[in-house]
Amino acid sequence: MLIDIWLYQLLAETNGEAATNPNQILAEITFGKIILGVVIFLLTYGSIILTEKSLYWFSEQVPLRFRLLIKESVPFWRAFIFGLAGVILINLFLDLSSTNLLAITGTAAVAVGFAFKDYASSVISGMIALFERPYQVGDRVTIDGQYGEIISYGLRAIQLQTPDDDIVTIPHNKMWTDPIINANKGQVEAQAAVDFYFAHDADIDRIIPILYRVAQTSKYTQLNLPIVVVVNEKPWGTLVKLRCYPMDVRDEFIFKTDLIRRAKKTFGELGIPYPVLRPRITD
Repeated sequence: MLIDIWLYQLLAETNGEAATNPNQILAEITFGKIILGVVIFLLTYGSIILTEKSLYWFSEQVPLRFRLLIKESVPFWRAFIFGLAGVILINLFLDLSSTNLLAITGTAAVAVGFAFKDYASSVISGMIALFERPYQVGDRVTIDGQYGEIISYGLRAIQLQTPDDDIVTIPHNKMWTDPIINANKGQVEAQAAVDFYFAHDADIDRIIPILYRVAQTSKYTQLNLPIVVVVNEKPWGTLVKLRCYPMDVRDEFIFKTDLIRRAKKTFGELGIPYPVLRPRITD
């Protein structure tokens, strides 16, 4: 209130006017306006829920390549509905003359800056992220050590669904301090990397064709994208990485399981040796 009075007096003096009661910023509040405000609030809440459910349902009905495009629009529509409701409520309860608008803006900025610093930082970060798009609904990201699919994009935070089916809430302001690793960046495909371990004397010339064949014959593999096998020597044996893409990023773990299961079966039939860990000899 003191800040409000000070701002109002300052504006009045600047315009050569005597300071008047700052409560004139408020419009006349009646019982009808209060009821209308409650109705607007409930309609806003219901509209957001209905819009989200409708878009998520529709995204599963369209061709696969359009699924994430529709889900990405959810934060925009949520922000639009919130903004529209906010404008209506402000016009309903406040007298928005040019002088009052400046006073309200200044007071709100000071209040938010001191009382809701972290919350405001997350909201502003979320608005910036809508334009810079470091992540979107449907992306598989790693933030602050947490990996999962973004299933919700709110004003303050996003929600990740991890491989263990946990829901992790991460505020948007993490984008200022933490690296964001995005596996698919709005695409329905994301590279899957599977590690295989072999003894030093294993025949790599036999192993590499097997892994290519395993990837090419999986029902989950996107054959239009590259399949790569990378070999690295380690002190304990040979590390072979199979890198390829599932047709749908949501099949990542089923895809990896299918590749490992069929590859191990073939390696076992051919007797390809795995590394042997020797026990440490201590004095």
